[in-house]
Amino acid sequence: MYIGEKLHAIRKAKKISLTELSEKSGVQMATLSRIENKKMIGTLESHIQIAKALGIDVTELYKGLSHQNAIIDFGNDKNTDVFTHSDEASFEILTKNIMNKKMMPTLVRIEEGGKTSKEQAQGGTEKFIFVLDGHVEININAQVFILHKYNTLYFDAALPHFYRNIGKGVVKLISVGTPVSL
Repeated sequence: MYIGEKLHAIRKAKKISLTELSEKSGVQMATLSRIENKKMIGTLESHIQIAKALGIDVTELYKGLSHQNAIIDFGNDKNTDVFTHSDEASFEILTKNIMNKKMMPTLVRIEEGGKTSKEQAQGGTEKFIFVLDGHVEININAQVFILHKYNTLYFDAALPHFYRNIGKGVVKLISVGTPVSL
């Protein structure tokens, strides 16, 4: 079972329409529909909002999900999910079936002068950053790291962190994180 199937089953059992769930959760109806139809998985933040609106703990959404790993995932399908956090930053998940993976590789784009929202993952999670292009400030728990093209950084993702573009042009970086373990 996938996250979308689980969401659909819970929503139907509670007799809540997509429209009603969208209004209660603050998650766009199109996003909810895409999750239920296996076009995207959503973010942990959206899952938390959905769970609250359904009156369940977020872990209920993940119970019984398929743990069968793909043998090979070349990641060359252009139907990747892009999450635009603001006009300044977007995150593109670079693999499919992320709930079945132990790592989440994403391509992060930050516009000139932009920054990402502050993140803080659950304890025991980690991130690896590889800068493809640009100059980026990575703020981890109020400690600042300046990275340039081809620089890397590995850190504890449970510490509050965000990225800021401090150069000219768009910053592009690969972020590989361990997903939240439930």
